[in-house]
Amino acid sequence: MSDVTAPEHPAPARRLPRPAGAPAPAGRRRTGARPAWILLVPATAAALLAVLPLGYLAVRALEHGPAHAWDIVADTRTGELLLRSFGLTVTVVAACLVIGVPLAWLTVRTALPGARAWSVLATLPLAVPSYVTAFAWLSAAPSLAGFTGSALALTLASFPYVYLPVAAALRGTDPGHEEAARSLGHGPLRTFLRVTLPQLRPAAAGGGLLVALYVLSDFGAVSLMRYDTFTRGIHTSYRASFDRTPAAALSAVLVLMTIALVAAETRTRGRADYARTGTGTARQAVPAALGRWRPIALTWCGTLVAAAVGFPLAVLGYWLAVGSSAGWEPAALATTAVATLGLAAGGAALTTLLALPVGVIAARHRGRIAHILEQAAYAGHAVPGITVALALVFFAVRYARPLYQETPLLICAYAVLFLPVAVAATRAAVLQAPPVLDDVARSLGRTPFGVLREVTVPLAAPGVAAGAALTFVVCMKELPATLLLRPTGMDTLATRLWTETGSGSFAAAAPYAAALILLAAVPSYLLGRHRT
Repeated sequence: MSDVTAPEHPAPARRLPRPAGAPAPAGRRRTGARPAWILLVPATAAALLAVLPLGYLAVRALEHGPAHAWDIVADTRTGELLLRSFGLTVTVVAACLVIGVPLAWLTVRTALPGARAWSVLATLPLAVPSYVTAFAWLSAAPSLAGFTGSALALTLASFPYVYLPVAAALRGTDPGHEEAARSLGHGPLRTFLRVTLPQLRPAAAGGGLLVALYVLSDFGAVSLMRYDTFTRGIHTSYRASFDRTPAAALSAVLVLMTIALVAAETRTRGRADYARTGTGTARQAVPAALGRWRPIALTWCGTLVAAAVGFPLAVLGYWLAVGSSAGWEPAALATTAVATLGLAAGGAALTTLLALPVGVIAARHRGRIAHILEQAAYAGHAVPGITVALALVFFAVRYARPLYQETPLLICAYAVLFLPVAVAATRAAVLQAPPVLDDVARSLGRTPFGVLREVTVPLAAPGVAAGAALTFVVCMKELPATLLLRPTGMDTLATRLWTETGSGSFAAAAPYAAALILLAAVPSYLLGRHRT
């Protein structure tokens, strides 16, 4: 042992100044650096495209003065649409919470037979568009048309939005809390209500918000079920008159409802800290024995999967058999499928390209510029597809007439609508890539574009590809913007299904519904394999 005694308070080591232009220390994120122009320019273009619908709403709604806009908003019909949309949203969100939270607990925390298979089956409804579910139930039971059918179809199509985040939260929470509660004499139900459920509140609230946004923006299911909500009212107003002010005013009310929902979801998180102080030792919770509840749990899971996936597929099989005997046109189906794939591929490509610079800036930089660009990119998440379509029609007619009812305009609509999906995936992928590698590349003389091309993008490529696949799926299923913006004479599987079902031709609509599910299932399956 040394005889020299160390001072009680050692002097801090001197920090040598870093040469100008030198990279930040390894492992530390450069929070104050301004994004390079090679990222800033395309990210700004993406943000401007995303906020274009909001600017359109402001111009159109106030075109004839605030008084005229207020008369539309204060009209009795607007109040009816507000109550109908709000009632449907509350009903579907409540039903999805009742379904998704117990289903997640059964598949993650109990000894449910075939739990892993049930977990996969519980996500399959995401590959079935809400209007396909509505088509199946409406063709089998026409009396469901209206509120009941709309709520049923939207619930069966959207409960995975609650199930997935809650199941992920259950896998990430420490089972020690529940074990401690059980050791203190709490039964399974009391432990779930007092210990497990409070930890799931943020995940359940986030999933409920996604469901609410999905219901408010849905057009296909409510149109097929002939239930008037804001989206259907906006479409009717657009088709009924050359004056776009009523449609814009209704859209502005819908956007305000969306903002209110996002604010309410933020408040439900509270100020409680749900994070663990450390990762601890990774271990799985001991599955709870179901005992006599096992048959009931299996029946519950089987009924959900059968209603959400099995029944629509069975109805489609029936109408396909009827349609084959009546003679449907394979050539028209093939042409429509090719058009759908082409539009979806174009939409996914443009959306991914626009999302890449925004996602990189959001992941690698902090500050006002990065925050504004990221929030602007999410603006399309608050605007329904029909409003985005109206905005792009207005822009094309006024400033870019050759683009009106042409493919590029529709692809731009897909980019506005689904930019948040791609940005979220890109940001998450870039965050997983160590920022020190970017700094090392810069120290070796690489330009910002060289770092992006040779380091950042290759490392984030799997996550970016997953986001592109998800964007491809949602582009294929998109309906309201496609109805308004598709080129003259072009149909997609979604629009053809909507047209045939609207006229009551269920046998003619079935092949398009089946093809849409089949094509959407392929990238969904690949995406699921990537995430497991």
